[in-house]
Amino acid sequence: MPSEPRPAPFRMPERIFAELAAGGGSAEAVAFLERAERARRLLLLRTLLDGLDALRTPLSPAAEAWGVLKDAAAAAPGPVDRLLLAPATGGWIAHLLRRLHGTASGPPLWAEAGHLCTLAVAASLHAGTRADLEVPLTDGALPLPGLGLARLTDPAAGLTTGQARTRGGELTLSGPGRDGGTVSVTLRPAPHSLPAPEAPTPTWLPLRTLTHRTPTGPVAIPLDDLDPYRDLDDPLPPARLDPAEAEAWQRLFEEAAALLAAPGGDGPGRFDPGAIRAVVPWGRTGTLPPAPPTVLVSASSGDSFGAMVIARPSSALALAETLVHEFQHSKLAALLHLFPLLDDDRQERYYAPWRPDPRHLTGLLHGAYAFTGVAGFWRDRLAVATDERAADTAGYHFALRRLQSRLVVRTLLAEGRLTPQGRALVSGLARTLDGWLREPVPHPALARARAAAALHRTEWRLRNVDPVGESPSDGPRFRPDRTSWPDVRTHAFAVRPVAPHTADEHLAAGDAAAALARYAGQLAADPGEPHALAGWIVARSVLAPGRETRRMLARPELLQPLPSG
Repeated sequence: MPSEPRPAPFRMPERIFAELAAGGGSAEAVAFLERAERARRLLLLRTLLDGLDALRTPLSPAAEAWGVLKDAAAAAPGPVDRLLLAPATGGWIAHLLRRLHGTASGPPLWAEAGHLCTLAVAASLHAGTRADLEVPLTDGALPLPGLGLARLTDPAAGLTTGQARTRGGELTLSGPGRDGGTVSVTLRPAPHSLPAPEAPTPTWLPLRTLTHRTPTGPVAIPLDDLDPYRDLDDPLPPARLDPAEAEAWQRLFEEAAALLAAPGGDGPGRFDPGAIRAVVPWGRTGTLPPAPPTVLVSASSGDSFGAMVIARPSSALALAETLVHEFQHSKLAALLHLFPLLDDDRQERYYAPWRPDPRHLTGLLHGAYAFTGVAGFWRDRLAVATDERAADTAGYHFALRRLQSRLVVRTLLAEGRLTPQGRALVSGLARTLDGWLREPVPHPALARARAAAALHRTEWRLRNVDPVGESPSDGPRFRPDRTSWPDVRTHAFAVRPVAPHTADEHLAAGDAAAALARYAGQLAADPGEPHALAGWIVARSVLAPGRETRRMLARPELLQPLPSG
C-alpha cells in the first residue's frame, strides 16, 4: 500500500539476471519480478488516484473508496495485497489510465473509475471490515474481484448505481428494480466467512479456480470468466463457463501441470504452474463443438503479470506448451518494466518466423524470449520420450523453435538497437540456443524442421516483400497488396506422413523429387501462387544445394521467370 514506508531501490542480483537472460528463471527470480511488479503497480495506482480527484461521479468518491481499501489492508494485509496485485486489477489500472489520457474508449468514465469502489467492497469482504459505498451495476450485477459476481433479482437493465454494504464478511447489495422500486440481496461471498461461501445461485456466481496440487498442498489459480478487466484491454461482460467446460479445464490443467512439474531444474521451458496468477478462457463456454488439439488463440499483457488468455485445446501437451509460452512473455514484460532493453522505433519491417506479417524489434524480442522457452519445453519432452513417435514429434518442435529463435536473436544483435542490458539479455539467449543447436535430434525430425523453417521464411518474403526497392541500408520494401495468410505448414510438418499424397506431404516425408514435381504442376496452373512457389524453391534447394539455390532462398521474390518444372 502507498502508506507503507518507502522501499529501498530495486537492484537485481547478477545471478538472477543471468538466469532470466538464459531464458529460464528459478522461483527466486520469478519472486523478484513479482516484487518489482508490485512496486510498479502501486505507483500506477497512485497516479490513477491523482487523476480521479476531480472526476464527477454519482458513485462514492475515489478518496472514500481508497479509505475503505486502507482499512481492509490494515486488517488483512495479505488478501488485500493480492487483490490489488491481481492481473485483472492491473488491466483495469492500465485501461483507465489510457482513458484519462484519451487513448482508449469504453463505458462512461465514471463507471469505469467506479471499479475502485468494487475493489474496495471486495477488500472489505476479504478483511471482514465495514463499508458502505455507491457502486456501478450492469444489469443489476456487481463484479467482486477475486470472489465472483453478485446479481440482483429482477434488476433494472443497463448501467445503474447501487449501494454495497459490508459487515463481517456479509454483503448487502441494493439497486433499482425492473418495476422502478428497489431490490436487494444479502450474500456471504468471502472465503473466510462462516457459514462457508455460498454456492452458485441466481444471485451469486463464485469465481472458478484451477487446482494445482503441489508437495506442500493445493494451489488455486483463478479460471476467470467474470471480471470485466480479465481481457487484455477493453472491458467485457461475463462469459460464464458451463460446468462441463469448467471440469474439462480442470482435467486438462492438471495434466499440463503434471508435465511441467517433472524434475529437471529451472532452465528455459520449466516453471512452477503455481506461479500463474490467472487463466482466462477464450472463445468457448461449452464443451461443444469439441476443442481442437492445438491452442488456436493465446495472449498475455505486460499490465497483467502472470495472466494468460487461452482458447482451450483438447491436448494437455498443447496447453502446457502455451502456459510456458505466455509465462515467458510475462517475465520479459516485467524485465522491460525494470530495464530499457532496446531503442525501438516501432517500425514493422522485420521477419518473425512465427508471424505472417512484419514485426517491430520489441515484437521480435518478445517472440525470441517466448520461443526459447518453448524450445526448452520440447527439449525436455525429447529427453523423456518413451517411444520413437514421441521422440520424433518432440525433436521436430525442439529443432524448429531453436532454429527460428536463433535467427531472430541474430537479427536483434545485428541491428545495434539494444541497450547494454538488452545486449546482455539477448546474448544470454544466444548462448542457450547455440548450446542447443549442437544437441542431437532424430534426423527425420531435424530435416522436417529445417524444411518448415525455410518454407515459412520463403513464403513470408513472397507474400510480403516487393521485389523492387530493397537496399542493404533501408531493408525490404513491402508489397502494397499484402494480406494475412495462414501458416498451415508449421504444425503439418510435425508428423512424418506415412502415405504422402500432396506436395507438402512428400516434402515432409523426405521425398523432395516427388514434392518438386507436384509443386511444378501447381505452378503450371497458377505461376504466381506463393504457397506452391515457396514449396518449389525449398524442394529444389534440398535436391540441388548450392549457390544458385541459396540465392533463391535468400531473395525468393526476385525469382523470374517463375519455374515450370
